[in-house]
Amino acid sequence: MTFPHTRMRRLRRNEPLRALVRETALDPGDFIYPLFICPGEGVRREVSSMPGVFNLSIDEAVREAEACASLGVGGLLLFGLPESKDETGTGAWDENGIVQQALRALKQSAAAKKLVLIADVCLCEYTSHGHCGIVVKAGDAYDVDNDPTLELLARTAVSQARAGADVVAPSDMMDGRVAAIRRALDEASFAETPILSYASKFASAFYGPFREAADSAPQFGDRRSYQMDAANPREALREIELDLGEGADMILMKPAMPYLDVVRAARERFGVPMGAYQVSGEYSMLHAAFQKGWLDPQRAMLESLLGIRRAGADFIVTYFAKDAARLL
Repeated sequence: MTFPHTRMRRLRRNEPLRALVRETALDPGDFIYPLFICPGEGVRREVSSMPGVFNLSIDEAVREAEACASLGVGGLLLFGLPESKDETGTGAWDENGIVQQALRALKQSAAAKKLVLIADVCLCEYTSHGHCGIVVKAGDAYDVDNDPTLELLARTAVSQARAGADVVAPSDMMDGRVAAIRRALDEASFAETPILSYASKFASAFYGPFREAADSAPQFGDRRSYQMDAANPREALREIELDLGEGADMILMKPAMPYLDVVRAARERFGVPMGAYQVSGEYSMLHAAFQKGWLDPQRAMLESLLGIRRAGADFIVTYFAKDAARLL
């Protein structure tokens, strides 16, 4: 039929009708909230470039987790800020490391038991140089030595699983890390611990505020030799395929909004659970617009999240998790 028989506006006349025919929905259970855990007690230190995001001591992290659980948020992604750092990031796999302590404390909280606890597996927060593995000098340049780094990542994942992580999430972008972690978990009797692989992680300008939050900025060079080129969506799909072949149970793509084409392409090609990380730069630039009064905070926040879900993400790692959950 043609106009006037077909009137697309008929189903937009009021909210009950719009809700009835809505194709994509958001739910608090779709959200994973990142937490930055630091030493001390009673510490709640706001990250200057990320309004509303804090470095939290373990006791404060437990309170934050309980708030998330009460709002129906799906899970937490834990990052650690250790008391000291060294060349090889030994704090990452220390049985008494900051994330390991936090995991054990969270497991003692009845409310937090409603959340999926995901531990980020990387060395950049723990190395004195800020890179994601063992650094070697090659001529006048420095690079991360891939294969020796795998053992350290595997040790980190096992220590996190032992401390209570429900899921381990390697974010380093070393080749072969998923296979190394899967093998180490299985050998340590953690065969049931899933791996959420940051399979598609681009070398992005949108990570800047995170590096303040996690105190993980590289002290020299950058991460382009191991994180992906922003121009390569086909390479992203190959990375995902390789990680799934090595034993990844879920995949994560990062960043989200500038790479929604990658999210959509991955959704159409792979039938596994997949998420997208709405990274710090996405969050901070929206907040900057909110503070200027240029965007409606509630509508823009939810629209940004809906776009990620519409592209095909089953879940979203987002610093808006609590605020969006309250609205929903």
